Amino acid sequence: MNGAHLHLVVNHLPIVGVIIGTLVLIGGYLLKKEQVKLTALGIYIFTAITAMIANFTGEGAEEIAEKIPGVTDALIHNHEENAETFLALCIALGVVSLITFFLATKKHNWAKIGMIACFVLGLAGIFTGKTAGTTGGEIRHTEIRTGNAASGVNATPADAQQMDDDEDGE
Repeated sequence: MNGAHLHLVVNHLPIVGVIIGTLVLIGGYLLKKEQVKLTALGIYIFTAITAMIANFTGEGAEEIAEKIPGVTDALIHNHEENAETFLALCIALGVVSLITFFLATKKHNWAKIGMIACFVLGLAGIFTGKTAGTTGGEIRHTEIRTGNAASGVNATPADAQQMDDDEDGE
């Protein structure tokens, strides 16, 4: 298993984790169940840990990806910038979740504010995670590069041949 493979294995966890955590938190509010809300906080803490692991494995993936034809420094840099924003948000979400978890188990009044903060950070995390994931996918998936799928711009020669074959009905 090389650095790129390891990164691909773990990088989806924080993106999916923040979505699931937010859905569970919403469920906790709808059901009025404190245990469900605490479960959401645990998911957010797990998400922060996996975001740090994904970030740690990114450098190894970059070393491999930058040698692949069609992969540009601009694509990698764009993903790095978005991933760093997502990482910072996930770490903040994890820290606020940990504090809120502690406050909630002690039945402290500030736990309600912490839950709201986690919800807001979770929503922000969904959007920043989507951007980080998309920019990461664009590195190797030419079909999702904005405005380029139909035209074949930035496609590899194999992608261009596949598009030609598709147009010919083969």
